[in-house]
Amino acid sequence: MARNSFFIVLITLIIGVSCKTDKNKKFQIVRSQELAARNKVHNQLLDIEKEQGWELLFDGKTLTGWHLYNNPDSTRFSAWEVQDGRIFCNATDESKIFGDLVTDRAFENYELMFDWQMALRGNGGVFINVQESPEYKATYETGPEYQLLEPAHMDNTTPLKRPGCLWGLSPQLNQVDAKPTGQWNTAKIVQKEGKIEFYLNGKLTAEEDFTSVDWTNKVNASGFKDAPGFGKATQGKIALQNWYFEAWFRNIKIREL
Repeated sequence: MARNSFFIVLITLIIGVSCKTDKNKKFQIVRSQELAARNKVHNQLLDIEKEQGWELLFDGKTLTGWHLYNNPDSTRFSAWEVQDGRIFCNATDESKIFGDLVTDRAFENYELMFDWQMALRGNGGVFINVQESPEYKATYETGPEYQLLEPAHMDNTTPLKRPGCLWGLSPQLNQVDAKPTGQWNTAKIVQKEGKIEFYLNGKLTAEEDFTSVDWTNKVNASGFKDAPGFGKATQGKIALQNWYFEAWFRNIKIREL
């Protein structure tokens, strides 16, 4: 009996030490991940990324390479500013000039990545293939939209308005929720010969062919049916939307395909 009791105590001690060791390992892994995220350098490219053809669209310090839609000389008076290494849309300051922020350059075949977050119940978007001309008064008259949406916004219950979807036209291919304000989301947009893919936090959320009859029919049956320039182009500028909500962006990078 004494021998059995000894073995029972010994096994209990071994199990206890093993569990403690596993917990310590898990804590160390989580702690390492937290430190890695905290110490990550933003708005910079690794050497391997440079070799792969990536380039920054935001240098972390200035709005060089960007301007207000159809108003290139007013950026410094606009709601858009650089704050702590992030592009910040100060949308609630009514003294600022209103407008969407647009790239100076147009792009056709590319892979675009960026981090974003919205204010509580915030709503915004990123437009692609934007045509800049006095003929068009806003970016959304020509450019399809990658939807940005904070989880507390009521539009999360509307399939055609959920985050990462092609706004007003295609629901999420795979259901994914955006992270709430204070946390960063990662978006990816790929366009090749008019075929696009949207990703949110690693999940494919939209896929379309802008050259297809199906796309034309979808647009004609949507709220964009009376916008003659919408969704026609397979190249154009990229725009960050000012939709009356504060928004933040960082690590905006692109490579041409």
